[in-house]
Amino acid sequence: MQQEIIKGINKDLAISLPEQLSFEELQRLLAMHVNHLIKTNFEKLVSILYRIDVSEHKLKQLLKENNDDAGKIIANAIIERELQKIKSRQQFSRRDNNINEDEKW
Repeated sequence: MQQEIIKGINKDLAISLPEQLSFEELQRLLAMHVNHLIKTNFEKLVSILYRIDVSEHKLKQLLKENNDDAGKIIANAIIERELQKIKSRQQFSRRDNNINEDEKW
């Protein structure tokens, strides 16, 4: 599952994180990347968050409630969204396997 999350992040953010990272290392490297975007290309960060469908309302709430590093908060939101997408794909692929071949498109 961790490798799937990293692959999704690499694809969605157009970066090249190694696929063999611990969760803490993934979080740290992603937070560094997000902080870099905050400082150098905030519009690109907003575009990425919109494209991968990170909840703007939820993110604003998290940033408001926590005094933690904004990069870390946003990185966690990205990781959480990637995990949701993986679970959704798994759920729909299982459901499709139960459909009669004649009824499939």
